Amino acid sequence: MAKEMRRNLIGYLGFLGLLGLITDNPGFFGFFGFWSSMWGRGSDERVDQNVNRACRNAFAFTMVASALLFSYIAILRTAEAFQLPVSVAVLFAGSLTIFVASFVYYDRFSA
Repeated sequence: MAKEMRRNLIGYLGFLGLLGLITDNPGFFGFFGFWSSMWGRGSDERVDQNVNRACRNAFAFTMVASALLFSYIAILRTAEAFQLPVSVAVLFAGSLTIFVASFVYYDRFSA
């Protein structure tokens, strides 16, 4: 009897794209891309392992970038250089980009 695959839960992040319709912010429309992971493939141990590895890379990026940002602020001793919305957006977009790129790499090229 074949082992049944379970649904990939990452696809549910696509529902965040609906916030773009509610808030008129086109930045949320990028989340619709996660819906493609809901159809055509399930989740198994390999997918879970690739998601975990991609999350590790995104987390490492966030920690290193945050440390560099805080060091920059401490060295310059100025809070004016620190613009919270821009910094948070860069950290979020960077970690999401690292996650997606890592996941695609691990999915296609890892054994």
